[in-house]
Amino acid sequence: MEKTLNLLMGRQVSSPQLQALGVALDSTELKQRPAVIIKKGRLFCQRCGFQAPRTNYALPDKSYYCPACLAWGRLTMTMSLYSIPEANDFKKYSQDLLEKKPRLSLWQKKAAKELLQTVKRKQERLLWAVTGAGKTEMLFEALNFALLNQQRVCLATPRVDVCNELYPRLCQAFPKVKSSLLYQNSGQEYTYTQLVVCTVHQLLRFYHAFDLLVIDEVDAFPYVNDHQLHYAVANAKKINSSTLYLTATPDRYLKQQIHQEKLAVTCLPLRYHRHLLPEITLVKLYFPKQKIEARIKRYLAKWIKNKTPFLVFVFQIALLKPILEELQHFWPAIKGECVSALDPDRLQKVKNLRTGSDRYLVTTTILERGITIARLNVMVLQADAPIFSETVLVQIAGRVGRYKDYPTGDVILAYQEMTSALRAAKKQIKLLNKKATQLLKNDEVSTL
Repeated sequence: MEKTLNLLMGRQVSSPQLQALGVALDSTELKQRPAVIIKKGRLFCQRCGFQAPRTNYALPDKSYYCPACLAWGRLTMTMSLYSIPEANDFKKYSQDLLEKKPRLSLWQKKAAKELLQTVKRKQERLLWAVTGAGKTEMLFEALNFALLNQQRVCLATPRVDVCNELYPRLCQAFPKVKSSLLYQNSGQEYTYTQLVVCTVHQLLRFYHAFDLLVIDEVDAFPYVNDHQLHYAVANAKKINSSTLYLTATPDRYLKQQIHQEKLAVTCLPLRYHRHLLPEITLVKLYFPKQKIEARIKRYLAKWIKNKTPFLVFVFQIALLKPILEELQHFWPAIKGECVSALDPDRLQKVKNLRTGSDRYLVTTTILERGITIARLNVMVLQADAPIFSETVLVQIAGRVGRYKDYPTGDVILAYQEMTSALRAAKKQIKLLNKKATQLLKNDEVSTL
């Protein structure tokens, strides 16, 4: 029983779920609150924050249910949510938990110090750093402080791929700390750990659990503009806690919060290896859909000749196979594959590209972020499609040149009609490179 109760610390479960665990509802350690309430005449779910006219979701027994979080188990007005307050029942360490401190540049150190101070003061801060700036490494000192002080820490991100990239790096950095990786079908059962890496959807399972909550890729789908997930974040952290938001491409709302001085920001426009971001090459084309025109074929041929890996992005799943078939037709000896969010072998295919077993992947925007591969080039076909927003295009461009030994590469955006997103993405990278150049100049002057 004690072990079961331990698993409920900082969690929230419904009365049916609790009974399934064999825990008595009248246990003195449990805190209880209604699952669904009527708030200002409207239905309000206390697990996911869903609101709607109550008449739309009535049950035969004249009760009401929440339709928004059914995947997590149905909640009705007759049910309760149960939790046990977070006890921070973790081992006390007398020395640094960080196994090996990363070598940081002057500007990375400055950013890391600001993040650390934010955690010490239990405040909020946005780290706006370009792709490949070393956001994870800049977090380490702040994480180390929180873990040493027996705080519970969570790193959440909208994308499974980013979780799988972050988790082994954090385990390597903090090998003494008990940690867990949580996402749908992760194959890992929940255990009570001090460090949690998860998708933002998993935060719906927590209630006042974390002293430090880090939201990586805060601008990414599905977190951006999802009120349910924003509610989950607010519910998952303790009242007296700190929150760090990480992004390379802040959306309009975040920029507005910064402008209105409602959110503190640390901005780093320079990559860790001090090289500028590869700039975008726009290529206007006149090819029919699903066809690879001669102008972009030349770029592909160059990459194949140089034996460099590459990604070809398309705007919908239906285009994956036709584009792959065309590439195989042109270069039958070169191995490549398709990948999308629906592909159960997605992680293995990315690994194949990283190890060199495959030379290229034709992909949807599922690989716009959370992937780091040396010598990579990228191409976006029909980059004028609505799905390729400014944020998505900048993230795609950010896959290139992330390694110190390979800081350059090609970013080719092929389009038929010029869009505001294409202009904005090209402009944003130019502006960031301008700021980075100024940083480098200031750095040179300060060392004279």
